[in-house]
Amino acid sequence: MTAVAEGKRDAAPPRALRSVLAPNPSPMTGPGTTTWILGEGEVAVIDPGPDDPAHLQAILAALAPGERIGAILVTHAHLDHSAAVPALAAMTGAPVSGAGPAGSGRSAAMRALAEALPATGGEGLDRNYRPDRLLTGGEILALGNLRLQVVATPGHMAEHLAFGWGDYLFCGDLVMAWAPSLVSPPDGEMAAYLDSLAQVSAGGWSHLLPAHGPVIADPARRIAELIAHRRGREAQVLAALDAGPAPLAEVATRVYPDLSGPLLRAATRNALAHLIDLISKNQVVATGWPGPSPVFRHA
Repeated sequence: MTAVAEGKRDAAPPRALRSVLAPNPSPMTGPGTTTWILGEGEVAVIDPGPDDPAHLQAILAALAPGERIGAILVTHAHLDHSAAVPALAAMTGAPVSGAGPAGSGRSAAMRALAEALPATGGEGLDRNYRPDRLLTGGEILALGNLRLQVVATPGHMAEHLAFGWGDYLFCGDLVMAWAPSLVSPPDGEMAAYLDSLAQVSAGGWSHLLPAHGPVIADPARRIAELIAHRRGREAQVLAALDAGPAPLAEVATRVYPDLSGPLLRAATRNALAHLIDLISKNQVVATGWPGPSPVFRHA
């Protein structure tokens, strides 16, 4: 368990902020999923994490004597964030708040893609996730003495939310210090992801508190790095097509020649997200698109 400093925006009253790291490190989760505990007395839990009894017990053990969990908040319905929700809700009686179930917030383009190409990248959608209260961007969530701003941040997942407290933003998987986020269609969408990054950069947050990896103390710099990375990757995808038309797997190996295994599979989903965005901008065309075996080429 760790503690960090407290947010100050809008003269927010000081409240304890704690974190509990889930024991699920991997190439995709970094050191593991961070569960945040916010408040004192009646607390809110943000992203309970994977369905792991030991992690659930660690969350409860992080509470001070007499404290209780009064609210469970979820940034998005990936299993490493939300799978523990049913058990924690049953143990505490706390209501669950978040965006809708996985797939409910897809854009029209991603809904059409899901019908034509139902397979995802295997990134662990929690298809059982059902919040008690549906949240939308822009609303203020009152939890006892806490006031949290709900910020819609689609891109990594269509239903992704962030939660602002003072000048801190609990940003889920939108921004991480150790790696770029996965953007895997049809649940992830590159244009939405870049828009969300720009929105958060303009938000004036002093710190970003991700669900994976360390706290980000210079949000504008980190977000600028991520946007530059994506623009550079887009250029690499276009350059990969200079060698001629190619199916997705070949485009990915041209762009990511040094990757293999799970990292290459994730990178292939990112490449697909870039290709879809480039198709929407009329810079790439594809035969057999949307479908299971498209071939991409320059427009």
